[in-house]
Amino acid sequence: MFAEGLLRNSRILVTGGGSGLGKEIARSCVALGATVYLCGRRSSVLEEAAAELGTGAIPIVCDIKSSEAIEAMLDTIWASGPLTGLVNNAAGNFLARTEDLSMRGFDAIADIVFKGTFQMTQACGKRWLAGGTKGSVVSILATWVWNGSPFAVPSAMSKAGVHVMTQSLAVEWGGRGIRLNAICPGPFETEGASARLNPTGDSRFGWNPMGRHGTPQELGNLAIFLLAPGAEFINGQTIAIDGAAWQGTGQNFSALTEWSDAQWADAKAAARGIDARDKAARG
Repeated sequence: MFAEGLLRNSRILVTGGGSGLGKEIARSCVALGATVYLCGRRSSVLEEAAAELGTGAIPIVCDIKSSEAIEAMLDTIWASGPLTGLVNNAAGNFLARTEDLSMRGFDAIADIVFKGTFQMTQACGKRWLAGGTKGSVVSILATWVWNGSPFAVPSAMSKAGVHVMTQSLAVEWGGRGIRLNAICPGPFETEGASARLNPTGDSRFGWNPMGRHGTPQELGNLAIFLLAPGAEFINGQTIAIDGAAWQGTGQNFSALTEWSDAQWADAKAAARGIDARDKAARG
């Protein structure tokens, strides 16, 4: 679909790049010649992903909840040259009735998706502006930015904030060489997200009019289109790639209004089991 070596002179940072959708976007960029920094909190995950993706993928540990950690990471990267692109992909989510939600749980999502994404975008933006260099930011959101989502309120609020940030900074920085766009992926199978957002395996979730999941390459193609030279008049846009799922179903968790207390208890127990398994794997 793209010319070989299209991203040969590109230097792209992908937050949450060691797994899931972030790793697949990074894979697509590396295949076209980009140098891609895989940013995340777990060095072992990042190193394994970099080894899988091959030359061009560089693991770099950073917790984007910390502005100091972000500055230190970007200092290291900029020492060998400025980034040309940033993919804000790092996220977190879980299902909960809002009346059961603690502020600790709310902050666990908002500190990454809302605050962390802004901190990363601002830190890169300040460097681009100071150096007079161009930059392209692509943030991975969800269609909830348009219609909300019950039972995922911290994520819906946070991603809606990033959607508005995208629109706002596209105007503020667009005339100075920095573009901001966003992607709302629909049903793409990733182990972590699929398990946490459908812990009971309910078959109703993920349906879309095309009757299939998206492929990693399709998502990567859209990200590359927004990052690469040749589409530089696209700015301030949020684009769904979901097979028309949100038009067809709303693509949120409205169906969970039907759940009983017992079903919520089962979902909570299933989610705790997933968390315990992941902690054991990390150990």
